[in-house]
Amino acid sequence: MDDVPEPRWLVAANVVRWRRYGELGQEFRPGTKAFRGGAKVYVVETYPGMGNEQLTAVGHGRHTGRWITIDTGTRHLHTFRPRLVYSPAVLKRCAATPVRTREEAAELAERLDRTARLGRHTHHAAPHPDPCLCHACLPLSPG
Repeated sequence: MDDVPEPRWLVAANVVRWRRYGELGQEFRPGTKAFRGGAKVYVVETYPGMGNEQLTAVGHGRHTGRWITIDTGTRHLHTFRPRLVYSPAVLKRCAATPVRTREEAAELAERLDRTARLGRHTHHAAPHPDPCLCHACLPLSPG
C-alpha cells in the first residue's frame, strides 16, 4: 500500500484573470501561458529574480488539466494565503522543500502579496489603457 504523505502548510494563490503584456503593457491576455485566469495554485518555492521575485507553483495546467509545476513571476498571482494541503499530487511535488508552520506560511503569504502588488504596479512603466482589465484595475480587486 502507498503511504499517504503528511499534510503540509503551503501558500495558496490565484492566477490573475487578465495580465498586461506587449509594448508598454497596453494589451491583455487571460491568465498565464500555463494556468487559466483564476486558477488556484500552491507555492512550492520562492527565489529572487531579475527585479521581481519568482516562484515555483503547482496547479492544474491550462491545456491538460493535469497537475504541473511551473516557475512564474509573483506578479501573475494574487490573494496569497496559508493553506493546509492534503492533496498527494501537490505533496509529492513539494517533498524536497522545507516544512513550514502555519505562522511561517502566513508570513510568506504576506510578503508574496506585497511583492506581487509592487511587481504588477512597476513592471510596465506606462499608464494603464482605458478601459483596463488588469488585476489592480478590476472593480473587485484588492490593490
